[in-house]
Amino acid sequence: MSRPKLEAKSFEISKQVVWKAYEKVKANQGAAGVDGESIEEFERDLKGNLYKLWNRMSSGTYFPPPVRAVEIPKKGKGVRTLGVPTVADRIAQTVVRSYLEPNVEPLFHPDSYGYRPGRSALDAVATCRKRCWKKDWVIDLDIRAFFDSIPHSLMLKAVTKHTDLRWVILYIERWLVAPLKRQDGSLVQRDHGTP
Repeated sequence: MSRPKLEAKSFEISKQVVWKAYEKVKANQGAAGVDGESIEEFERDLKGNLYKLWNRMSSGTYFPPPVRAVEIPKKGKGVRTLGVPTVADRIAQTVVRSYLEPNVEPLFHPDSYGYRPGRSALDAVATCRKRCWKKDWVIDLDIRAFFDSIPHSLMLKAVTKHTDLRWVILYIERWLVAPLKRQDGSLVQRDHGTP
């Protein structure tokens, strides 16, 4: 009698990395996404939810849900739209980040502070304050609507330069095109920009 053949997963993603990603997401807290599920609600079936997420990511069948659009008033005029992913999606993004970040982090300029581990806007202000004692000027660069206008093709080209993990590229591509769900329930399809 022969034993049934076990199918291997399409992608090797560590269950331990998924658990660590959950711990990071829990520590950061954050609002619920389009499903309305808080971290506390996600934890009601923590093992089941993490296993389901790992299983889908490992098999290539994970598709991110729409991202909840939240409008934040800007100083002066207008609003900035932020995307709020679901708890499970934030965990999935943190898993991908844990595999990609070690490759790209060493490439950033030492004076780059945005979205970097162990760095914050307050660190940037402290560095600026120190340098103001040495120089009479400061350069602050902000590209208007930068995250709203990034071409997906250029983003994916940059990602593929720094990883050969097919699943990392696959999921980043899926996140880039995940629709925004507005407060009125309408979905906005995206062909550029990031949530």
